Amino acid sequence: MARIAGITLPNEKHIRIALMSIYGIGLTSARAILTEAGIDPQTKTKDLTEGQVQDLRTRIEKNYRVEGELRRERIAHVKRLRDIGSYRGMRHTKRLPARGQRTKTNSRTVRGNKRTTMGSGRRKLEKT
Repeated sequence: MARIAGITLPNEKHIRIALMSIYGIGLTSARAILTEAGIDPQTKTKDLTEGQVQDLRTRIEKNYRVEGELRRERIAHVKRLRDIGSYRGMRHTKRLPARGQRTKTNSRTVRGNKRTTMGSGRRKLEKT
């Protein structure tokens, strides 16, 4: 059972896929790490030796920002945008898309799934 950066890697998966379960490591980074370490990407996690696991652990800790450190850094970037009052910071505060996406028809999960139509808000007129 390999444990790297506080994450237990899945035993039955190939190591290139298992490394992706660590926050901050994607497919490209996983391939680069394995090439650098000289480990076959098709190897299952359970088949790694303790020396290989230790080598991966040291390479990841030395060269990559992962897990808690990366999460704290991202939160700090968003907090800085909010504090200086930038447009993107305001969008983050209002929980709206910050990268120019349209909001009239998309971003339903953020804005709530309220589907209003033309006649839904009208009151019925009383007949006299």
